[in-house]
Amino acid sequence: MSAVQAATKPETAQKVLSLYRQLLRQGNQFSAYNFREYALRRTRDAFRENRSVEDPRKVQELVQKGLKELQVLKRQTVVSQFYQSDRLVVEGGISGKDGAGHGETTRQKDTGWD
Repeated sequence: MSAVQAATKPETAQKVLSLYRQLLRQGNQFSAYNFREYALRRTRDAFRENRSVEDPRKVQELVQKGLKELQVLKRQTVVSQFYQSDRLVVEGGISGKDGAGHGETTRQKDTGWD
């Protein structure tokens, strides 16, 4: 390994780590649970899949691809903010609507046969 490669490797590793963190943070911005989990899973899987890549050119290509994906993710999270829905049960949220000013939760009545 040349001195140039040795000097740029920590910088590249820092860029890759920074990109990974940005993608995870941006993925957490989705209001919909399914989109949020998909973005996080896709990010983790892509980085795990390419963990062993050492060719500097290939790493640069992957970083550029990741930056493009980050821009797409930013646009999509903004759009998702316009279409917020109630939290899902798997998110640990309370279903139903809050009562007027009392902090109580009003449950929807079951519409089945009793």
